[in-house]
Amino acid sequence: MEHVVVVHKAEEGGYWAEVPALEGCFAQGETLEEALDDARGAIASHIAALRDDGQPVPTESGVLIATVQTPEPLSA
Repeated sequence: MEHVVVVHKAEEGGYWAEVPALEGCFAQGETLEEALDDARGAIASHIAALRDDGQPVPTESGVLIATVQTPEPLSA
């Protein structure tokens, strides 16, 4: 099973990650590798909790992550 994980640099250092398909599923780590490893565990725990509660496990819904460039603002 694959999940999209969005990783952010944390202001205090390290990284934090969110899983868009699993509302409320977050992870963190001092390194990118630690954050992704923590995300694997968070995803497994989140899915187990949903199943224990008899709730459906959401599937990926075609999440696209993109970057766009915007022009520099003009000086006044």
